[in-house]
Amino acid sequence: MSLYAIGDLHLSFGSGKPMDVFGPAWENHAQRLKDGFSALGPDDVCVICGDLTWAMSLEEAAEDFRFIDSLNGRKIILKGNHDYWWSTASKAKAFFKREGLTTIDILHNNCFHYEGAALCGSRGWLCDSGAADGHDRKIYDRELLRLEASLKAAGNGPDGLRRLCFMHYPPKYGGCECREVIDLLHKYRVELCCYGHLHGPVQKQAFNGRYEGIEYRLVAADFVDFKPIKII
Repeated sequence: MSLYAIGDLHLSFGSGKPMDVFGPAWENHAQRLKDGFSALGPDDVCVICGDLTWAMSLEEAAEDFRFIDSLNGRKIILKGNHDYWWSTASKAKAFFKREGLTTIDILHNNCFHYEGAALCGSRGWLCDSGAADGHDRKIYDRELLRLEASLKAAGNGPDGLRRLCFMHYPPKYGGCECREVIDLLHKYRVELCCYGHLHGPVQKQAFNGRYEGIEYRLVAADFVDFKPIKII
């Protein structure tokens, strides 16, 4: 069994927003995703780091989620900034059950355990919101609470438990960083953080590598050629 990660599928089977309008990098991207997931086996797990579909409601997203469900492996999803279909995790789970979608789980205020690793995470928020006031600061603080709830859900675990974090927004980007997010990752001894959100030219400002002992990886679909990246 192996663990993979990818982000930003941006599906639009039911919402009529094809991604090829953003350039040749996105041409035929649904088929490329299907081809990329073909490397996974039925017992493999892939964490999808947000922005799954452009749909505005669960009903509009049904075909997109059927596509995700049909991809190889088990999928663990988290919310991105364009997941407008999202209302609550419980409503999404009830929808998946009603639609017979059996390979999708939700990472939200919880964690999953996989092969000696705790899979934690949250959407996050804008990289410079730590110093912001007003609406952005409220969202940022709420995301900090959700991230810590997920990290706490891992428990102490056995000796050698690895803590891996998956987010939509990057904790570190260009010349700014979400200091409170990074501090939480240190507090709970996270060793790897995967994130998405960044597309096109701004990917040049993405941070990939080790920073203060934690490894960061951009896994946005167009950055990884629509192929899930093997983590374990």
